[in-house]
This record gives sequence, C-alpha cells and structure tokens, in this order.
Amino acid sequence: MSAPPLEGIRVVELAGLAPGPFAGLLLADYGASVLRVDRPLAVSGDQLTRRKSSITLDLRDEKSRDVLLRLLAGADVLIDPFRPGVLERLGLSPTDVLLKHNPRLVVARMTGFRRDGKYKDMAGHDINYIAVSGVLSMLGRKGERPLAPGNILGDFAGGGAMCFMGILLALMSRSHTGRGQVVEANMVDGSAYLATFPRLARQTPAWAEPRGENLLDSGCPYYDTYETKDAGKYFAVGALEPQFYAALLSGLGFDSKTMPDRSDRSNWARLREIFTKRFKEKTRAEWETVFDGTDACATPVFEQDELEKAGYDQRPAVTLRQTPAYPIKSDEGGWTGGGLMPGDGGVETLRAWMGWEPNKDFLVRKDGALFSVDGKAKL
Repeated sequence: MSAPPLEGIRVVELAGLAPGPFAGLLLADYGASVLRVDRPLAVSGDQLTRRKSSITLDLRDEKSRDVLLRLLAGADVLIDPFRPGVLERLGLSPTDVLLKHNPRLVVARMTGFRRDGKYKDMAGHDINYIAVSGVLSMLGRKGERPLAPGNILGDFAGGGAMCFMGILLALMSRSHTGRGQVVEANMVDGSAYLATFPRLARQTPAWAEPRGENLLDSGCPYYDTYETKDAGKYFAVGALEPQFYAALLSGLGFDSKTMPDRSDRSNWARLREIFTKRFKEKTRAEWETVFDGTDACATPVFEQDELEKAGYDQRPAVTLRQTPAYPIKSDEGGWTGGGLMPGDGGVETLRAWMGWEPNKDFLVRKDGALFSVDGKAKL
C-alpha cells in the first residue's frame, strides 16, 4: 500500500477553534504530521485533534517565540487562526519574518471577515460571517427568520475546508516554484463561494421566489422532511425527477392520477398536507422497509448517536485508491470526538521533526511553556 498523500508534510497549527483545527484535521487525516501550539495553562475545548500532538509556547515571550521560529525553519505549513494583525504584533509577520526565515513555508491565515473592508477589525462568529456573505438570508422556512445551520457552513465548509484547499494549492505551487507563500482564507468569501449555485439560480424558476418558497429551500413538498409515527423521528424526501416522484407516490400508496399536479405551485401546500398525514401513519423503521432499495429518494434522518449502529463509520472525506488516507477509528475521534491536552505528544514530535531533546535544545517553564536555551533563534 502506498503512503498517505501528505506523509512527510509538517504542519504547525496555532491553537484556535473550529476552522483552523478543522483544516489541521484534514491535513492530519491525509498523512501530514500536525503539531498544535497551545498557550500556557490553557484548557482546550478543541475536539478536532485526531492524530495531532501538542506543545505549549508563550508567544508573547521572546524565548518561546525563538522555539517557534526554529521549529518553522523545518516546517511546511503554519496555520494562523488569529484576527488580522495578531502575528504582526507578536513580531511574526508572515512576509517580513516567517517567509524570510523559511522561503518554502506555506502560511495559511484563517479569518472570519475579510482581511480588508468594513468588518476587518470586528469580532464575529459563524452566524455573522454567513450573514454578511448573503448566504444566511437564503436559509429558513417561509415567513420565518433566517436560520443558521449550526456553524457548519461558515466555520467548517466556508472556513476550514476552504483553507485546506488553499494549503493544497500552495503546496502544489511550491512543487513547481520551490517557494511557499501566504494563503488568505476567510469565512465570508468561503461561504459566499459555496452559495454560487443558489445565487445564480435566482435567475431561474428554481430559486426565484422569496426564502422558503423554492425548490430546494423547504418550499417544495417533495424536497422536505416529514415526521413519522414515532414522534421525533423523520424521513427525508428529495424526489425531484418525475421517475423518482412516481416511485415516492407508489411507496406512499398513492395513485399518481388522483394526486394534485405537482408542477402547479398552488398545489404544493395541499401536497405537503397529504404527505405529512401519510408519513405519520408508519414508524421510521416501517418507512425504511418500504423505501429501501427503491429510487424514491426517500431516506431516514439518522441522529448522531445512530450513525455507527446504522453502519456509517466515519471515513475520510474522499477516497484515494492508490494513496489512501488513514482509516478513522472511533477511539481516535471518529463520531465520538477526541481530545488533546496541551503538551500531549509534543516532545516526541520535536524529536521526530528536528532531533531535539529537552534540556538540551529547549527548556520547559513551570507553566509548561517551552523556551529557547540561549534565547536566540537558530535558523
């Protein structure tokens, strides 16, 4: 079996929450060695820690920064999760300091708002980033407030996954040029890019109506979820094409000739009433028996604690047949999550990457932070 595609890539991840750690997790799952840099005495709530290790550095202290600079001299990627200007205030400007020390380094900078413009100096969270990107305005049912989908769209899809893509592109570029570069990712542009299809579809009948009245945004009765007889359980329906819709009606026990015409939007409310009543007549398991193996595009809505039982072990995002990623085991943070205490496995990573030994190449303060023996960066 070939080695994972990113084996040998060394990643330093400055500790943050959500998007930065997710980019690091994707890199680790495809073979990169990822070392998280935690703050002294930190209590991390990060669960995106699979296959990572940790050291503790006080980046406000010159001797601790020296350790980071020495480490980055042999690294391939740095993930910066901070707001604009933080690295610069620490004396770690990507262009003026980091890339001069290591011209092959890829510095991936992950922000919420853009690094320029109206909101660049403001704090925010996922809901704010997708709000100003225009995406939040598209999400929600008719007549209701816009509904944020947790922090999946901004933090993870528009943030961490896009940052991961930027890192890969920069590594590809480096294979040709021999030089690293700064990668700037932000959740506003990332989430807006993900919404390319519905934004352009506004020029077509598929998405021309207000929020919650369109084909794919809960407006359509044959693209929605329905509660089953066992309260709190749901079935998802996505029978868009005529042949799939015919299979749906057949499974529900309806004669297509007597049903309201679905192509007439004025019938959608009536169809939803009919489907709602019928799905309530059987349990979710009973509807699974009806629809499994059919082309009705009707499937159970599994809850998180049901996934493993249903045979859905967590797997890498994509499968590469010739250079596979590591398998994801449940005890390594699959569906159940992981945990990495500050300092876990860091000494072993420093030894593997740099050949460093404690008390020789670095010292440890009482608060756990590493610092340089002589206070000077050895580059």
